[in-house]
Amino acid sequence: MRYFLLLVLFICTQSMIFAQNKTINGYVTDAYSGESIRGVRVSTDDGKRSTTNDYGYYSLTYSEAASSVTFSVDGYEDETMDLPVEQTRLDIILFATDTHVELQSVVVQASMQNKVSDVNMGVEKLAIKTLNQVPVLLGERDLIKSIQLLPGVRSLGDGQSGITVRGGNIDQNLILLDDAPVYNAAHLLGFFSTFNSDAVKDVTLYKGTAPAQFGGRISSVLDVRMKDGNNRHHSVSGGLGLIASRLNVEGPIQQGKSSYLISGRRTYADMFLQLTEEFKGNKLYFYDLNAKLNFELSDKERLFVSGYFGRDVLSIGDVFGINWGNATTTARYNRIWNDKLFSNTTFVFSDFDFRIDIKSTAPNFSIVSSIRDFSLRHEFQYYANARNEMRMGVSTIHHSNVTGGIVGLVGLEDTNEKRYGLESAAYFTNQYKPSDKFQIEYGLRLSHFGVLPGGNYYNFDSAGEVIDTIAGGSGFVASYFNLEPRLAMNYILRQDQSIKLSYTRNTQHIHLVSNSVAASPSDRWIMNTNYIRPQIGDQISLGYFRNLQNMRYDFALETYYKKMQNQADFKDAANEQDLIIERQLVFGEGRAYGVEMLLRKNQGKLTGWLGYNLSKSERRIDGVNNDNWYPARQDRTHDLAIVSNYALTPKLSLGAVFVLQTGNAVTFPVARYEMEGQEAYYYTERNGYRMPLYHRADVSLTWTLRQTERRLSELVFGVYNLYGRENPFIINFGRDESVANRTVVTQFALFKYVPSISWNFKF
Repeated sequence: MRYFLLLVLFICTQSMIFAQNKTINGYVTDAYSGESIRGVRVSTDDGKRSTTNDYGYYSLTYSEAASSVTFSVDGYEDETMDLPVEQTRLDIILFATDTHVELQSVVVQASMQNKVSDVNMGVEKLAIKTLNQVPVLLGERDLIKSIQLLPGVRSLGDGQSGITVRGGNIDQNLILLDDAPVYNAAHLLGFFSTFNSDAVKDVTLYKGTAPAQFGGRISSVLDVRMKDGNNRHHSVSGGLGLIASRLNVEGPIQQGKSSYLISGRRTYADMFLQLTEEFKGNKLYFYDLNAKLNFELSDKERLFVSGYFGRDVLSIGDVFGINWGNATTTARYNRIWNDKLFSNTTFVFSDFDFRIDIKSTAPNFSIVSSIRDFSLRHEFQYYANARNEMRMGVSTIHHSNVTGGIVGLVGLEDTNEKRYGLESAAYFTNQYKPSDKFQIEYGLRLSHFGVLPGGNYYNFDSAGEVIDTIAGGSGFVASYFNLEPRLAMNYILRQDQSIKLSYTRNTQHIHLVSNSVAASPSDRWIMNTNYIRPQIGDQISLGYFRNLQNMRYDFALETYYKKMQNQADFKDAANEQDLIIERQLVFGEGRAYGVEMLLRKNQGKLTGWLGYNLSKSERRIDGVNNDNWYPARQDRTHDLAIVSNYALTPKLSLGAVFVLQTGNAVTFPVARYEMEGQEAYYYTERNGYRMPLYHRADVSLTWTLRQTERRLSELVFGVYNLYGRENPFIINFGRDESVANRTVVTQFALFKYVPSISWNFKF
């Protein structure tokens, strides 16, 4: 506490020193749509710098010697103007760069910040324009699959929308849509993600040290922001594809003051199923809906209300059915208190559930699981002076979780394990700039998770059998406090290159129970209990960053080491359907380390990037693999991705992707035997084998029929898996019926050649 008070005193002293300086503040918005723009670099000619926050707001203190201010961000024309003499409020409108006027001015919108000068590392900011240029499966634009092409981010295989980041599990990524957590970001069993690109404004991925306001996961944060809605013009956009169509409508409610956005998408594969006698009566489709309202209550107050609802339905006649979906609601209130103080209050509702209906037996029954959150966060951003920008806040989340249960089966109606938890946090962070060459961002997050009464909790003996049940009572069943420090430093060697160092600790209180490398809607989310403790992750990173040829190219080299505590895995021969899932789990530690390289070309006819990752991810779990280290399921030694876009003419552009990856770590049987007439397999090492090498190439051709500021018409032709590589999705072992005591290994691939065509429009 003494050191904390000294820190506060130091910052206050700094504020007094800068008291004679001047401050400007305001919002930066897009000239056409009125959308706020985050990440805009604001700098005065005396060397003072700031950046717009998530809502496009900035505040900058400068000396009396300064005379002009410049606003710059990739994809927009720079704006330089004289500093105002009297007023402190300065709202700015930026005009987007027209990339179709001159071919030589084409710019990749993938680096929304100057990585050399920014203090954070392991951060990727992607604009939707870039994501739309990447060839994808069946021509359906996909945010998650585009992110999988970045170094340190890995896909789970063909048809999978889950991601692993720097050796972490798929549940260790906090995926946010307008601050609301999305627990399952996949449609159609992973073939597509839940994010409709028409409704998304920008995306930020934190692979390293995330700001202190983010917490609850130990690997990464994927922060997805929806568009606010055009408050100047009404517009309609969308697309027609082979299996899905989408429509986006937005416009002003009150010109320049408020806006709306409604965006929907649906597949129609089920309609084709009805045309055949064999599949008639089956269902296979998904739909999602995004909506947002944006109100400027006054020049100091803004209100945003957004929502998302998506659902998947899959059924085989009257025999089997599965459906799952997400629903989120976010309400945010911004207020400018003065030229240095900005606040944001956010209320969030999030719900994910799945239901599997079994109708082939009598009686019929269903397997259900869900997780539902209500959360509230209040924070302040204080721009103390040109050297200190602080953020502080508190948050609380109420979780209710059905870990898995059976409905409709006589005698098992009470098997639903419904549990409750309260997750709270207080955080503080400060970005301190002692000089033009050195920046440091430090922060601290205090997190607490309380296991609430209302469900059943268990004590187990050494064999995993239940000794007694804990239910009811007052107070917390279990309580976990954790301190989570964060530190990031940047030293600019020269104007075009810098080195960075960062350290972070994160804790995670929500866990996904799965024995498969692929994400599935039926995977079960569980919370901390008296038996399951929070995951803890410590990561240290070191990086070198450089801009080349006046930012025509940029280069990043990062190395990291991550240590993970309280990692869970299934015990050998576990019963994964056990309703008391804790007794099937064992715990231990994990580690992940590697080197990431990214070389990006930002300008010219040819743009794109080359990313490579050399890494290792391992676990050591009590009672698994003879207590020795073994590869995690997502461990891949080599991961290479090449992404390019070439402007053939002002109306034709060619996109291409090539990926090459080490196969997933898997557990294969080493012997087969029979016991009492039943066939069984014998396994030794956990994840001791590898799937074959994975590689493929995708191409797309975009033909722009018409494009102006308000209108767009384009055709996109594509081929996924251009040379027909049959990458293995599943490898099965079985008996050869023609030869005794012989085992047959069968490999299944999802895709060979997948052509697509889609039409995108806007008017």
